[in-house]
Amino acid sequence: MIPMCFHSRLRVSFLLSLMVVTSMTNSVSATSLDNTLTDGIVDDRRSGDLRSNAGAKWRLITDGVMGGLSSGQLVLDDYRGKACLRMRGDVSTENNGGFLQVALSLTDIPGSKKGVFDASDYSGVEIEVSGNDETYNIHFRTNGLWFPWQSYRASFDAHDRWQKIRIPFASLKPYKTTQKFSPEELIRIGVVAIGREFKADLCLASLRFYRE
Repeated sequence: MIPMCFHSRLRVSFLLSLMVVTSMTNSVSATSLDNTLTDGIVDDRRSGDLRSNAGAKWRLITDGVMGGLSSGQLVLDDYRGKACLRMRGDVSTENNGGFLQVALSLTDIPGSKKGVFDASDYSGVEIEVSGNDETYNIHFRTNGLWFPWQSYRASFDAHDRWQKIRIPFASLKPYKTTQKFSPEELIRIGVVAIGREFKADLCLASLRFYRE
């Protein structure tokens, strides 16, 4: 009979091996694109998938996480000659909901340290978008925010044509927080359809930090 301690050691060894393989896989996917933020570019859709230039993946978040009924999808598209991420869906305010969001973690992109990205050398963010003549938001989260509903945000109008929109950090409004915005502590950025019932349809071709 094989001692139980042997089985325990075997399970531990297997789990450690799995962790190493997973870490190596994540490392490869994160470094297979740019390992620097060239010209502040976070994403210009060169990946051909849901990854940004820096390797982190965009993901769709809906108010379903809090019991809401909004529904949507995030797909790869080619709209009017430009590769883009496309967020489409229906925003519903039922059950205290009311948002769809495509979000990108900034904690692992080139230049990030200790789980935050320092954007204090930049003036703001520039996005290239095309939409359906609706108003959308851009939200930032920093390491200093505790609750998921807290953010720093600004609104923009997305018309049915490609346009580059600059959103200065100075224009961001704190939402449900008294803390000042700290660009040196960024952890996430999101493009959001929020606050009212409407059909969302927004294409994102690029996102970059800019300097003035």
